[in-house]
Amino acid sequence: MNQIITNSTNEPAVILRSVAKRFGAVQAVRELDLEVQRGALVGLLGPNGAGKSTAIRMIMSLIRQDSGELRVLGGDALDAKDRIGYLPEERGLYRRMRVGEFLIYLGRLKGLPRQGLSSRVEGWLERIELPGVFRSRCQELSKGMQQKVQFIGAVLHEPDLIVLDEPFSGLDPVNARILISTVQDLHRQGRTIFLSTHQMAQAEQLCERVVLINRGEKILDSTTREVTQRFSPRAVEIEPVAGIHSTRSALEAIPGIESVKATEDGRTAVLLVNERTDPHAVMSLALAAVPCRRIEIARVSLDDVFVRLVTEHGGHARQPVRGAA
Repeated sequence: MNQIITNSTNEPAVILRSVAKRFGAVQAVRELDLEVQRGALVGLLGPNGAGKSTAIRMIMSLIRQDSGELRVLGGDALDAKDRIGYLPEERGLYRRMRVGEFLIYLGRLKGLPRQGLSSRVEGWLERIELPGVFRSRCQELSKGMQQKVQFIGAVLHEPDLIVLDEPFSGLDPVNARILISTVQDLHRQGRTIFLSTHQMAQAEQLCERVVLINRGEKILDSTTREVTQRFSPRAVEIEPVAGIHSTRSALEAIPGIESVKATEDGRTAVLLVNERTDPHAVMSLALAAVPCRRIEIARVSLDDVFVRLVTEHGGHARQPVRGAA
């Protein structure tokens, strides 16, 4: 179950070149170029209706692109179906089946031998903190537990490529943490993981690279570190012992400061730094100028970048249509 896999080819696990898909009057995906390298953990981000699920359904060959080239694991996704694990956005179990019976059935569909399969299922149930549900009926589980069962179904056969569509939707913080930890373990084993989400905190924690699409178009494709460096504000957050009002003049006198923006309570402020000045130098000068409880470089979050880029790209995505989420 914990076998480290190696890549037998240098071709990316997923390739989209100028891929487009239309549903009636709605252009769900527009000339999308995307590559997911083998062994990578990549997040596909975007607001509701941006085209994320449409892109994933094309990758899974559930729907076909209107134009462009699409390759998965070196060929057509249909040819590699037993090497792909897929957790769809639409949750669904055979509700009257028992959990163990359901997962064994999925394993057999993916070509796993019957011998040892029950033990493999029980091991996964323990791993994802669902002990004692092997003989429970799926309909007896909570929604969060059902989602974890479906996740097991997606990874039980140890696929080379794991595609997760909104895997954390509806999970409480405890179960989300369990799933995040499991995804990280699978990534360390060398699995290629491609996940779609609109939950920026989980994407920032998990992904080494993010792709942001809006209105069917790619508007960002970069490593998480590059995103942080590119969009981080040139700013220093400071909390003087004496408060901002009594220290504002001293802070404004620091060379390289464009402005001092204080919070309403006057306890903290953000010092905006011009492009010619090193924020770390500003921190040193601020510490010399006023006693501080706290001072640090302001950091941008992936959520901040998401809101900024989507807004610049024309605001929120259209309302999703059937099959074009």
